[in-house]
Amino acid sequence: MKKFVLILLSITFTFSTGIFAQKQKILTLEKAISIALNKNTDVIKTKNNLVTNEAQVKSAYGDLLPDFRLGGSWSWTRINDDDLAVYRTETRNWVLSAGGNIVLFDGLSNLANIDQKKNDLESAENLFEKLKQDIIYQTTELYYNVLNARELVKVRQDNLKFNKKLYEDIVERNKVGSVPIADVYTQQVQFGNAQLALIQAQNDYENAKSILLNFLALDILEDYRLEDPIREKQKVELDSYIREFQNIESMVNVALKNRKDYLGKKLSLASAENGLTIAQSGLFPNLSGNYNFSTRASSPDDLFTRREWSLGLSLNIPIFSNWNTEAQIQFAKIKIENTKEDLNALERQIKIEIKQGYLDLVAAKKRLDVSTANVKAAEENRKINQERYNLGSGTILDVLQSDKDYTQAQSDKINALYEYYKLRDKLLNSLGRINPNAFEN
Repeated sequence: MKKFVLILLSITFTFSTGIFAQKQKILTLEKAISIALNKNTDVIKTKNNLVTNEAQVKSAYGDLLPDFRLGGSWSWTRINDDDLAVYRTETRNWVLSAGGNIVLFDGLSNLANIDQKKNDLESAENLFEKLKQDIIYQTTELYYNVLNARELVKVRQDNLKFNKKLYEDIVERNKVGSVPIADVYTQQVQFGNAQLALIQAQNDYENAKSILLNFLALDILEDYRLEDPIREKQKVELDSYIREFQNIESMVNVALKNRKDYLGKKLSLASAENGLTIAQSGLFPNLSGNYNFSTRASSPDDLFTRREWSLGLSLNIPIFSNWNTEAQIQFAKIKIENTKEDLNALERQIKIEIKQGYLDLVAAKKRLDVSTANVKAAEENRKINQERYNLGSGTILDVLQSDKDYTQAQSDKINALYEYYKLRDKLLNSLGRINPNAFEN
């Protein structure tokens, strides 16, 4: 059994020293968020796609302007007539031209197209902002997971020290005959379990850190130490945070004004309505104009000797379009109705997120209060049972159970604390109150 204990101690020492032997880099929550906003693949790709939306707006404005083209051609022709022994002709033709077309009226389709592309761009920008808010929340959640796991390692380290000292005390007392050998074996097993629990906690900590570093696109082989911003926040009365979120109805109204995905969906609805205008333009006449200048000659030197100018108007009146226009109008109307339904569904989802988020935050605060009180009670209970055991009026099982309760109470408090802040950030994200601009620079 002693060999088993020594092996576990060796593994624990090797594990801890091997992991932390490298020079540690400091990582703050603000820096982690900034890295995520700059390196996240979805953020980069979405930002690149905005260039396409901007180009579409420019193209839509360009449709209001006349187009312009230049052209040129050259041809050579030779004719031989066998019926006439000496008849042969050759011609060369040089042509230059410039001209274009302009749409004068197309049923307001070009104006509606501009509005549609502008709405699409603004919608994409809002969704991009919402993506960045989600990235910030995910970063804070993963960051808190690492801090949570690190604090649990400290709990297990303290518990290991306690059990090691208790084991040494029991061994000495057994030598003088004050406790039976069974207590030695019982505590020896408990000591080994404490070592195993520490190894597992260290492994959970390293895994949580690897997940965060991978999310940030950082090298997981490098060692980072995370600063804990919650220690500063603990100085603030936690109830003040709860008071920020008193009225659910007012929170919903705030969310509907601030949520970028909701604003983006409203712009998508406006874009769909622009699409209906574009489809209905097929019912109206189309008026366009054209202009042209050309010159032709048999040799390049004679170009511009003869010049031609032309202007023209073209009117097309749709009479029958094989029901294609009617189909496009119907498609546009269906898209409007589907977008309205998506908007209503998103509004309902926002209300659920806010109500559930508020209730979860309140419950987390209560769990934190209860777990904090439990730690104090469990600590006193462990002291009492240890004193009773030292006096011979208690059993080793009472000490072990009280130690287990104390360790669990500490773990529950740590979990409740970090869960509280994760839920608070989640509610802030649901309200649309996370500001990416504070971290991008």
